[in-house]
Amino acid sequence: MIKNNRFNKRLSHIPSEVLSKIARIDEIKGRWIGGLQVNPQTLGRLKRSVLVTSTGSSTRIEGANLTDKEIEKLMQGVTTKKFTDRDSQEVQGYYELLHNVFDSWKSIKFSENTVKHFHNQLLKYVGKDQRHKGDYKKTENAVEMLDQNGKSVGIVFEPTKAYLTPKEMQELMDWTVEAFEEKKYHPLLIIGNFLVEFLKIHPFQDGNGRVSRILTNLLLLKEGYVFMPYVSHEKLVEDNKNNYYLAIVKSQKSFGKKTENVFPWFNFFLDILLKQSEMAIKLLESEDVEKLFSPKQLEVWNYLQKVPEAGTLEICRETKILKPTVVQALNRLMTLKKIERIGMGRGTRYRKL
Repeated sequence: MIKNNRFNKRLSHIPSEVLSKIARIDEIKGRWIGGLQVNPQTLGRLKRSVLVTSTGSSTRIEGANLTDKEIEKLMQGVTTKKFTDRDSQEVQGYYELLHNVFDSWKSIKFSENTVKHFHNQLLKYVGKDQRHKGDYKKTENAVEMLDQNGKSVGIVFEPTKAYLTPKEMQELMDWTVEAFEEKKYHPLLIIGNFLVEFLKIHPFQDGNGRVSRILTNLLLLKEGYVFMPYVSHEKLVEDNKNNYYLAIVKSQKSFGKKTENVFPWFNFFLDILLKQSEMAIKLLESEDVEKLFSPKQLEVWNYLQKVPEAGTLEICRETKILKPTVVQALNRLMTLKKIERIGMGRGTRYRKL
């Protein structure tokens, strides 16, 4: 039984607006999964692009200055280049860590040790952070808002005191892991609550924002939002950086009071995820069918473009392709809104939209 009454009370009454956004995200999630069997080369190309974009955006949010083009060039020479300046060091750490999450999320256990390990890996190349990487903060770390030039424009909020950080992180991790196991709340509510609390605690001396965005990718992937590597979450946050800070501050200012209001943050988080999921579907639908389908599946599509309509057995006969492959191609073509189904049962036929 989840014991943290503060978190439970916070999630006991969810506005219909939030529930509606979650439903829309999950509907798109299902459409993405249904159309996911794309050409591995296409997926690989998309993932490489997102790694660069996400690395650039996440580090720039925290004041780094490298452009995506500069990061791409940097990564092309990653095996031989020595990273001497802080921006390059931070970029290298983020890129490698996100790459690992994209490739190995199924085998990565979400735990307090993982959070600390992520911080360690994030800062592995940054010389000035070697003393505290992978360890919770020992001194206070007020959160500043940075302008586009990386200069401070003021204190955003005062996070958890250093001496309370281990206790609050353990409580947050215990509640989150248990909440996932009990399935009492929707996963997006659990993830959203974890992130806003993690940022409120700000457990590390530096790198908290970047770690939170790496964890966002991990947790969403583990909960089935498998479009994460193909549209950059970090880029959408960077494009809405002011609203990102405002949503966090509005929610966190209410924490510890009689009535907590986490919904400014939830609405921002879900708006970003909804936009990301919509972009993923558009990306899938906009890809050339020739790049998405195997040669035999492509034959099914080519045949349907030649005839007004056709049934499954007719397609099998004319293309000389086995029924399971034809059915798979038809289902994917419908997911991608390339064809429509007419009728039901034995009389079912398909035609190009």
